[in-house]
Amino acid sequence: MKPIPIGLRQIIYLLAVAESGSTAAAARTANVSQPSVSQAVAQVEAHFGQPLFLRLPGQGMRPTPFGRQKLAALESLLAQARAVLAPAAGPEGEMSLGVYSTLGPRHAPRLVRGFTARHPAARITLVEGDLAELAQGLRSGRIDLALVYDAGLPADLALTPLQAVPPHALVPPDHRLAGAGAVSLRDLAEDPVILINLPHSRGYFLSLFQIAGLAPRIAAETRSIEMLRAMVANGMGVGLLATDLPHDLAYDGGRVVRLALTDPLPPSRIALARAAALPPTATASAFLDFAVRAMAEA
Repeated sequence: MKPIPIGLRQIIYLLAVAESGSTAAAARTANVSQPSVSQAVAQVEAHFGQPLFLRLPGQGMRPTPFGRQKLAALESLLAQARAVLAPAAGPEGEMSLGVYSTLGPRHAPRLVRGFTARHPAARITLVEGDLAELAQGLRSGRIDLALVYDAGLPADLALTPLQAVPPHALVPPDHRLAGAGAVSLRDLAEDPVILINLPHSRGYFLSLFQIAGLAPRIAAETRSIEMLRAMVANGMGVGLLATDLPHDLAYDGGRVVRLALTDPLPPSRIALARAAALPPTATASAFLDFAVRAMAEA
């Protein structure tokens, strides 16, 4: 990396000279010796190859036309440096939010919209991925937080619980169980089952049948919630989901019927994850607090 030839302290000395009109007055303002200020002026002028100040006998030092241009740019640069180096004071700047594919569309946009409405200076970028990709992104610092299911996550991630969602069943409207409102897994397992085939999601849903002592017949597997809903709507099997959508329409216009499960089954737990070794930024901390409240209200 090429070194920067001018330091912030030199910029401060130059701006002090421009404001006070002499190296002696600038030295008093900056609480340094006059030779230090004079040396800074000489070094910067040597770097640019032309004078920044006119030395006028009895009138002190005045910026040259070139000096006015450069001093204005250096003043802007110093203001940017102060802003960048200032301690974090609140939710502002960029934050990357990782989202697991089955959770992202259901929760992430709503959370981002609500948070940025309260904190307009914050800007959130969404990064989609599976659990392994999100965990790696958190460890590397590429992602600040990740919206995930609390299942199969490595121990070096710190989790903030958001919501426990019970699993539910989906059947087509003309299914024999469509009007039941709630069913057992044993009744559901009489039909072929369509599974979400994502890491940890597939194992979670199969474990529900294992808890009930059942071995389901798998009709098909898909990585997409909407594909599962469309397949159920078209009578290709029954489905299990943990992501609860607030409508019964599939992509193709078909309909599904949501049924509660009567079995005592473990819920699917939604959480925000971060790298335990990396302290959260002010924006990330504020988003964590907001998400906890927003998901509780939802």
